[in-house]
Amino acid sequence: MFRTLMPLLATQYRLIAPDLPGFGNTKAPPRGQFDYTFDNLYTVIEGFTEALGLNTYALYVFDYGSPVGFRLAAANPDKVTAIISQNGNAYLEGFSDQWGPWQAYWREPSAANREACRASLSPQTIRDWQYGTGADPEKLSPDGYNLDILYMSRPDAEEIQLDLILDYRSNVAAYPSFQTYLRTYQPALLAVWGKHDPAFIPPGAEAFRKDVPKAEVHLLDAGHFALETHAPEIAEYIRDFLSRTLKG
Repeated sequence: MFRTLMPLLATQYRLIAPDLPGFGNTKAPPRGQFDYTFDNLYTVIEGFTEALGLNTYALYVFDYGSPVGFRLAAANPDKVTAIISQNGNAYLEGFSDQWGPWQAYWREPSAANREACRASLSPQTIRDWQYGTGADPEKLSPDGYNLDILYMSRPDAEEIQLDLILDYRSNVAAYPSFQTYLRTYQPALLAVWGKHDPAFIPPGAEAFRKDVPKAEVHLLDAGHFALETHAPEIAEYIRDFLSRTLKG
């Protein structure tokens, strides 16, 4: 998803965009060898930053990367120079009314409730709901959603995602700790969200100001995958924000 953003920032910053285990081109261990939980995703990414010797960094958090990123920030507050949240939620206010099947699965992790969540992973849902909702179809390249659909066709991909859907409840439980981190350390924070996201709604972006009063919030006429249609605008917000907040 960063294929359009990174060239716009690469002349000014070192950019690193790892795929989480089970996503993109990162190797996905079999479920019997690796528990697909957000704590474990965080552990892998923290190890990744240590292996690269990243002593300081600004974080760009989005969707599933948000609870991973906030775990990383809360555990390493002195390393985080700034946070950019693009539809990356950390508040109950950010949930839309579309989470019913997932919330039912969290409350009762039965086989039937797991199966009810499988529709979230279908090609039609990926194309029309995740990517298409609120996005200008004239600007939306098929490359993004077709690649995600391809990744979801890999062996065990759906089961891995269903494991993570169940464990997403751990992120909700961790929100208070994320908010404590924000209140305590007051990181420079830019929230630039697609305001038509069907999953994470604008009050989630505005909520950052409760804990970080100086947080900068911008709502774009875009959907969940705002970079697919608004990469130049987001890049400009990031350049301006980092030019004013990064030291040295």
